[in-house]
Amino acid sequence: MKQTEFLIESEATDSAITALKYEDGQLREVEDRVAEEVPVAMIYNGISHAVMLATPDDLADFALGFSLCEGILSSARDLYDMEIVHRVNGIELQMEIASENFLHLKERRRSMAGRTGCGLCGSESLDQAIRIPNRIQAHDIHFDAEAIYLAQRNMQTLQALQGRTGATHACAWVNPEGEVLMVREDVGRHNALDKLIGARARQQQQTAGFVLTSSRASYEMVQKAASADIPMLVAISAPTGLAIRMAQGCGVTLVGFARKQQHVVYSCPERLLHKELA
Repeated sequence: MKQTEFLIESEATDSAITALKYEDGQLREVEDRVAEEVPVAMIYNGISHAVMLATPDDLADFALGFSLCEGILSSARDLYDMEIVHRVNGIELQMEIASENFLHLKERRRSMAGRTGCGLCGSESLDQAIRIPNRIQAHDIHFDAEAIYLAQRNMQTLQALQGRTGATHACAWVNPEGEVLMVREDVGRHNALDKLIGARARQQQQTAGFVLTSSRASYEMVQKAASADIPMLVAISAPTGLAIRMAQGCGVTLVGFARKQQHVVYSCPERLLHKELA
């Protein structure tokens, strides 16, 4: 048996473990549920391109969303087939893509043994490190700030894996009325957004709306939102400076610290409407 094989808990999203909990001056044995993360390899036309650590569910969404956000595919139509193959040391997402997309991928492909949340691993030069998407096309849509707070309350009840483990992020697609239409979860915030974008593309969902994320807003979160023409990204935590500048340049409304009837707007504030209190 390889050393890594014992680390993989099959294809479960979470598992039960026995642990010791110290509370109120006492130590006792408890059963806890923990989120699982598994190496997931993105394979295009037989060539491995990247390996991500991810929660092993909604993998078809993950494959498509990652491919779209990375610019490997231009649309869902470029993905001809996808097979999920479980190995003893991880999962392979074996994709068959259009020849034109594969040729383009081979031209820009770099040696990437793995990826992390930074989004820059595997780049060979500074010019390759930050990919700037085109400016989004959703110019005329507006949202009421109350939709953010309504969506926050609703999203928490839809985070099943987070409720069991307390260890995952979620990204939700929210309509202008604040209704949560779709949620995807993962141990990685970027993976959760990839899954959400992939799910919308697979279902050909055209509903207007914005993304609410349970995480901070990094550069890569904004880059993914802009690449999917998402007009507004709302995070419950802080954005980075690079994320703000990218949002400004791409025309994405970036909102941070959204919690308990308050938020901060960092870019394109005209898209978010606020009721003035008397």
